[in-house]
Amino acid sequence: MVAGILTKALLSLVFNKVHCAYEGRDNGLGKNYVWAGSLESGLQIASHHKKPVMVIIHKSWCSACKNFKPKFANSTEIQTLSKHFVMVNLLDEEEPKNHKFSPDGSYIPRILFMSPRGSVDHDIYNEEGSSQHKYFYSRPEQIAKSMRKVLDKYKFERFDV
Repeated sequence: MVAGILTKALLSLVFNKVHCAYEGRDNGLGKNYVWAGSLESGLQIASHHKKPVMVIIHKSWCSACKNFKPKFANSTEIQTLSKHFVMVNLLDEEEPKNHKFSPDGSYIPRILFMSPRGSVDHDIYNEEGSSQHKYFYSRPEQIAKSMRKVLDKYKFERFDV
């Protein structure tokens, strides 16, 4: 009887951990994407599967974010490329306090790319955007361009060494 209760509790714990890690909320950015449940789980998934991470930081009250969301959600090009990334979107209070996630300011929305090892890649930014807000993207084509650059950069590196 005790063994059955312990087994059920363990399975429940494992299921809840997997559920949280793999089924994040889309927060208006699109249900056609696979979202990690948190930044921490996204980094674990990236390390395990050797995939780069795309982190989108946005706020529920932000008009620029509200304008950005449908463009992102409806982009078939970004959806296709996203299969090669661990996708993380951080809304409101989920934004990390660590300054590495705001390398040139805390404006929103901003998109950062991370290596499969979990370090923010400051070389990948919106080359067509503002030099003061390098991680702000206004068009899906700009995001897709950075995503392709990330895939080109990391495809020949080995992360299991």
